[in-house]
Amino acid sequence: MGEMLQFPQEEPDFSVALSTSLVVFGFDGVDLKILLARSTRPPFEGALFLPSRYLKANEELLLSAKKMFSDLFGYDNPSTVEQLRAFGQVFRHPGGRVVNIAHYALVHTDDFQTEKWESHGMHWVSINEVPDLAFDHNDIVEYARERLKRRVRRRPVGFDLLPKEFTLGQLQNLYEKAMRKTFDKRNFRKKLFKSKLLIDLEKKSDGSGYGQHKGSLLFSFDVEAYSIMKLKGYDFVF
Repeated sequence: MGEMLQFPQEEPDFSVALSTSLVVFGFDGVDLKILLARSTRPPFEGALFLPSRYLKANEELLLSAKKMFSDLFGYDNPSTVEQLRAFGQVFRHPGGRVVNIAHYALVHTDDFQTEKWESHGMHWVSINEVPDLAFDHNDIVEYARERLKRRVRRRPVGFDLLPKEFTLGQLQNLYEKAMRKTFDKRNFRKKLFKSKLLIDLEKKSDGSGYGQHKGSLLFSFDVEAYSIMKLKGYDFVF
């Protein structure tokens, strides 16, 4: 019988690099989108990919992802930045071994900075129209979509994507895009009002908000009820 394995078995390979990519979900009032960047360096120069950065030896993973978010949006405390998982296929990066610890984030439409980003080769793309991306970033996007779908079912994180004042049509549209299914309008609204999350603002949209029909009732969400439900969770079943 051979000797039992000893741990650690050998010296670590310090030549393995770490990176993080950020799947940023945004809702423009009509469509669920993600933010993509255009690579300016080999080996995928000109190709689209997720906002990404390499980690330095002294950087903590989540703080690195939040720093990237801050650089993009200009503030430091997003409501949702969450680690997804490691993407570590041996040959995922043609330049060497790079393990990607991906994260995802949610932003309000008010945070969109389209003109600023476009000057740096960045833009929003519909979640259903994501092209072929560099590296394995399509796999990361798909994994993030499934995570968002689960989170939307169990916690009211969808409200993190809406403007402060929204219509029920916008809310249903968002949840349909996030969960990849359609809902019966009456049943959807019945369950929403039962959740006690909505506040009727007693006013109507003037139609200027993208995705808002003129005359539609406007709502906001109850911050206190939202905070409790985000911690405890709920089952948003339709």
